[in-house]
Amino acid sequence: MIRRLAEYADVFISALESLRANPLRSLLTALGVTIGVAFVSLMGWALGSLDAAWESTLSTLGQDMLYVDKWNWAGGGNWRSVMNRKNITIDQAEEIARRVRAASMVYISADAWGKTVVRADKKASGLVIEGTMARFGLLPSTTLAEGRFFSEMEEQHAAAVAVIGDGVRSALFGNRSPLGETIRIEGRPFVVVGVMNKRGTLFTDFLDRTVYIPLPAFFGLYGRYSRSVTVAVKARSPEELGELRDDLRGIVRSVRMLSPDAPDDFAINEAQVFRDQVANIRMVIGMVGIGLTALSFLVGVIGITNVMFVAVVERTKEIGIRRAVGARRSSILAQFLAEAAMLCVAGALVGIALAGGLIAVAALLLRTQMEFLLPFVPLNVVALAVGSSICVGVIAGFVPALRAARLDPVEALRYEA
Repeated sequence: MIRRLAEYADVFISALESLRANPLRSLLTALGVTIGVAFVSLMGWALGSLDAAWESTLSTLGQDMLYVDKWNWAGGGNWRSVMNRKNITIDQAEEIARRVRAASMVYISADAWGKTVVRADKKASGLVIEGTMARFGLLPSTTLAEGRFFSEMEEQHAAAVAVIGDGVRSALFGNRSPLGETIRIEGRPFVVVGVMNKRGTLFTDFLDRTVYIPLPAFFGLYGRYSRSVTVAVKARSPEELGELRDDLRGIVRSVRMLSPDAPDDFAINEAQVFRDQVANIRMVIGMVGIGLTALSFLVGVIGITNVMFVAVVERTKEIGIRRAVGARRSSILAQFLAEAAMLCVAGALVGIALAGGLIAVAALLLRTQMEFLLPFVPLNVVALAVGSSICVGVIAGFVPALRAARLDPVEALRYEA
């Protein structure tokens, strides 16, 4: 056992010395592996960041929430028929809310997109003004960085108060606290009473550009029947979501007086509708990443194989001497395989470092716009990259190593370079 360990240690040291003797050649040879591992690392990072964005979206929109809307969030269907749908009116929304029983919370909201909010000499454009109910502030996902959400009394009296998103605060107030400050929406003054925590993700970036005001105040600005409203329904638990969806569909069809054979003229949305988008993005990232990685590894295999063949020729006499003093063929085979594997591992470490640097820069530059981006290469990706590089090294070095192991000792000793 000790002899075998000593033999392995000797193989490792010999392989390391061989690589150190030709550092430039080793570096250039491992370039394909370096690029391949960098692609693997970047692909893993992108997929990890996408998963983080997806989890954040589920947390923000709620895995136990259903939203009755005029539109389907995922799109699709006949565009003309969707455009011709009648609005979900506030009267219908209130009737739906009254009829829903199997829910822990129901609230109504309405929104206006592409609006401008003014504070003194500053203004922020492209915002969403959302009229909602005070109970929206009770949701677990509604967390505030400063201040409070508006109360039921403020809602009932259409108070001119507002809770602003993190992006709105940055645009209008910079690093100052906006609490108690006045902003103007459609020329009407509103007092800021709260600031939301940053909530936007890859799929819901608009949330940080949203201003929340009491629903009656919203109707005072934009009219009670000028647009379709949304009914948000929270299930008692995620397990009851399917049953609640079926009940809700029947209630909405009844309230909108649809005949039994008429198609739904509304949508029941939930966070899961983004799953297909996530799957499509993952597929594209995976296909591109795998293609580039495979190409890079192929280049690496060809380069390493050629260099290992050259190494066998250059060290033919050395191989003959080792065989003459008792080295077994398995030791020669192991040494050249170890050299190829170590070459690939070195390339992998450089590739991981390169990808890590790019990821750190991306996370630093985009941290305000895309907080879901991971600031590091996931450890499972590092393990995959190193493992892949070792496999590439063994594959690339096997034929040259086998050739070295099969050299005739006598012929090898006679060889002159």
